[in-house]
Amino acid sequence: MSSDPRLKAAVAHWGPRFVANGVVLTDFEEVTSSIASYDEWCGAWSKRAAHHEQLGREALAKKRLLTAGECLQRAGVYYHFASFLFVHDPAQMKAAHKKQIECRQAALPYLRPPGERVEIPYQSKTLAGILRKPAGVDKPPVLVMAVGLDSTKEEGDAYETPFLARGVATLIFEGPGQGEAQYDFAIRGDYEVPVKAVLDFVEKRGDLDAKRIGMWGVSLGGYYAPRAAAFDKRIKACTALGGPFNWGAAWDGLPELTREAFRVRSHCKTQDEARKNAATLSLEGVAQNITCPLFIVNGRLDRIVPAKDAERLAREAKGPVELMMIEDGNHIATNRAYRWRSQSADWMLEQIK
Repeated sequence: MSSDPRLKAAVAHWGPRFVANGVVLTDFEEVTSSIASYDEWCGAWSKRAAHHEQLGREALAKKRLLTAGECLQRAGVYYHFASFLFVHDPAQMKAAHKKQIECRQAALPYLRPPGERVEIPYQSKTLAGILRKPAGVDKPPVLVMAVGLDSTKEEGDAYETPFLARGVATLIFEGPGQGEAQYDFAIRGDYEVPVKAVLDFVEKRGDLDAKRIGMWGVSLGGYYAPRAAAFDKRIKACTALGGPFNWGAAWDGLPELTREAFRVRSHCKTQDEARKNAATLSLEGVAQNITCPLFIVNGRLDRIVPAKDAERLAREAKGPVELMMIEDGNHIATNRAYRWRSQSADWMLEQIK
């Protein structure tokens, strides 16, 4: 057993999320047991990702397109998990991040339904996203999906699938401090600003129904989504998964890797600066402006975001609220994903159909 506390924490807490979002259980067990230090994490996961990428490239060469899409999608998820919190080694992190983008992009045409990379104008640059539309639905409603501190659009397939199966288009994007945007833009608390740019983009698309927009966010995105819903009434319904009410208040209880990733993606030099930025991510005085229907999910055993944050959001929002607290659930209850993934998609469809 490794003596590296970072690696111990990673293995103890990330398994359910990895498996729920596309990592084969055997791969998780083999990769994590093969390394003695967290410093080996990115390299080991990138090596296993390359194996799945090779399977995808071989299938592509043989024109076995469904298999190619499946394998390349999985490779993208593995490269994502190689890089997702590896901020102490930027060169390795960026190399794995580049590969995750490349693999999911290669997979998109062969997924069912296929996906399209989109670039959303924002502050004279762009925010990257992936749009997928359900087959056979003309001008579908659309779910705008906000990722978290360490999730990206390449981790999105497992989240998108229940909505696509119900006839809802998905637009998963990366805002300031996230994914491709982490290099140009720092994390910001007023996430309604980038979401406005995304909703403006949706309104310009002729193939989506901009009168039926839902908003969804996971982890830190579970703060971003209700924050945006408080300010932009084009959002007809909102799902918040495992989001903090006040990130600054949760700061001292956060794992070391999470705090450091937030510092780097906030473009802050010190932890003290990062803590100050964390305090700007707050629904204090804002939650009461949420009037659209709101679906909130978290696990009672969440060690990152206290369960009381979800309960407070449920109390303070002014529209109809459904709170699903999974009593034996971890962060976002990924260890009990079957309890809420399909159910939250059913709920969203009922709001925006």
